[in-house]
Amino acid sequence: MRHAAYIFDAYGTLFDVHAAVRRHAVDIGPDGQLLSEIWRAKQLEYSWVRTLMGAYLDFWQLTEQALDFAFSKVPSVDPTMRSKLLDAYWQLDCYPEVPAVLRNLKDSGARLAILSNGSPAMLEAAVRSAGLDLILDEVFSVDSVRRFKTDQSVYDLVASSWRLYPEAISFQSSNRWDIAGAAKFGCRTVWINRADQPDEYRDFPPSLILPSLEGLVTIG
Repeated sequence: MRHAAYIFDAYGTLFDVHAAVRRHAVDIGPDGQLLSEIWRAKQLEYSWVRTLMGAYLDFWQLTEQALDFAFSKVPSVDPTMRSKLLDAYWQLDCYPEVPAVLRNLKDSGARLAILSNGSPAMLEAAVRSAGLDLILDEVFSVDSVRRFKTDQSVYDLVASSWRLYPEAISFQSSNRWDIAGAAKFGCRTVWINRADQPDEYRDFPPSLILPSLEGLVTIG
């Protein structure tokens, strides 16, 4: 069944969050993957903690802080790589299937948007770098509500702006916790389980589980 709107998480769903470290893998050395995993984990942890505290900082500041922590945890990586890694984060690679899937959904008449923790500047750079700016109808950043996912006000950004009932929205994310948040809001949810992770948050199940976005073209 086609939906009126297809909304996509950005980081990990459309854009590969580990691409920045991978781009400099030779200079970083064998602990690059560990650095990248800690960077990502802390980036998310900081967003959750700050939302609970009511102490918002935009996602770029959290990204910088998380990288600094990762350097402290992985001393084998030269901290002078900091500026190169942060620069690379502005132009993350999108997953191979993303442009074709989004074009197909757009051609079917659906509206397309990103709903992301990312700051407006981060998202603008990533979308333009991946060539998605002419496909997407809008990019929603949590910056407008100054709270991060899974706060329900974030998911309401799309429903309120586009005057849609939650059930008319198909929300896609690679993050299971994000899927739980959107499911609680009432959206149809598609978990893009790229890493073949076990299920959790079973009281807020996804409507559909796919290994990549490609299934959206055939299943809808």
